[in-house]
Amino acid sequence: MQSTRLNKLLAFLTTEPNDPFILYALATEYNSLKETGQAFHYYLKLVEEHPSYVGTYYHLGKLYEKQGEKDKAVAIYQLGMQRSREKGDRHAFSELQGAYNMAAGLDYEDD
Repeated sequence: MQSTRLNKLLAFLTTEPNDPFILYALATEYNSLKETGQAFHYYLKLVEEHPSYVGTYYHLGKLYEKQGEKDKAVAIYQLGMQRSREKGDRHAFSELQGAYNMAAGLDYEDD
């Protein structure tokens, strides 16, 4: 059974099929519903069609990590860092760099 929020988002999508916020919201909603295939579909659509929508990269990377695909997560974090740098979004860059460091095993504490 689909959630009410999902139904509303799908309705919005019919009127605004290329709106990156709606695509992002759909990906996030499918992810929360554990419908991984649909979440990947919308996140990847965003990367392809709206590469400057930098919030995508963090969540797509986390989804890859959750699926045990660390190499893909690392690659998507790197791409997101590049896109956020191009856009001048320091906050997104910092979050992506932290996720990248963790996924790549570069985040360590001094003992």
